[in-house]
Amino acid sequence: MIHARGGGQLTGSRASGGRRRLAAMERYDKAAPPELGQNEGSLTSTLRTLLFFTALMILLPIGLYFSSKAYVFEGTLGMSNRDSYFYAAIVAVVTVHVVLALFVYVAWNEGSRQWREGKQD
Repeated sequence: MIHARGGGQLTGSRASGGRRRLAAMERYDKAAPPELGQNEGSLTSTLRTLLFFTALMILLPIGLYFSSKAYVFEGTLGMSNRDSYFYAAIVAVVTVHVVLALFVYVAWNEGSRQWREGKQD
């Protein structure tokens, strides 16, 4: 039940609901995201890391495939054309896995670093 007091103040459940909303808004203001400059720097760093590993994922396996086929397996080891395709493909697949593992490692450390910096603020 809501009762009006002499000064027009509300008592009861409606007034306490307003106080709860006010307290929630204050908590929201305290939990606001960091300044735009910090967030923008973090986004730039993340995008730079992503683009670096994207280029690495495309260029490194293809480059190692053809160079290991021509220079290592056919040139140095004297393998046939058919065998060199097989072993060069293995080198490319291993390279993809190594680049992917490095990306996960860097992303994990970057995320935990940002989380720690955010927690200290």
